[in-house]
Amino acid sequence: MPLSREDLTAKGDVVARLGGFDISFAPDEPWFTIDGIDSPRQIGSDGSGGAFVLLPSQNVLYVSSEGRAGIIAESFEALIQLVVARPYWLDILKFSAGGDLLEMRRAADALEATLDDEDEINEAREDIRRCLDLAEPDDPVGALYEAVAASDAIVRATDGSPFTTLFNRFSIDNHPMLRNAAA
Repeated sequence: MPLSREDLTAKGDVVARLGGFDISFAPDEPWFTIDGIDSPRQIGSDGSGGAFVLLPSQNVLYVSSEGRAGIIAESFEALIQLVVARPYWLDILKFSAGGDLLEMRRAADALEATLDDEDEINEAREDIRRCLDLAEPDDPVGALYEAVAASDAIVRATDGSPFTTLFNRFSIDNHPMLRNAAA
């Protein structure tokens, strides 16, 4: 049976651990619209003001407060797998060089190497997976790339202007710490 938001609600300690990964399952009021969807079902938010939306297709859409949006996971369970495996998933997209999968993999490796509290994060990952009986994804970066690349949701700000893709133009070569971590 697939993991649901209700499964998390029943396990408050898991939600608290996920909070350490900068995700909250308390929805805010929507500040955007999605073409073709009258009442978007926002299922959570993150510390940067972004929103997670469960679409009727069961895909999970991420809407950033900076005017970027895209599907990031094929299901709620895939979202949790992504957040646990790569809590810096949004930075992977930031340093994707416009949506280059190899650059995303380089970014993921560099970001993992720069974790200050790696032992604590790995412990939290193990606890969450065990508590939720959650499999570790085979290729979370590849799945993220595929989801964003295939994203067809049109998200608009309240003034009607469309949001852009989650792929950003930066590379880890633009960031000295990440460039050094990748070396």
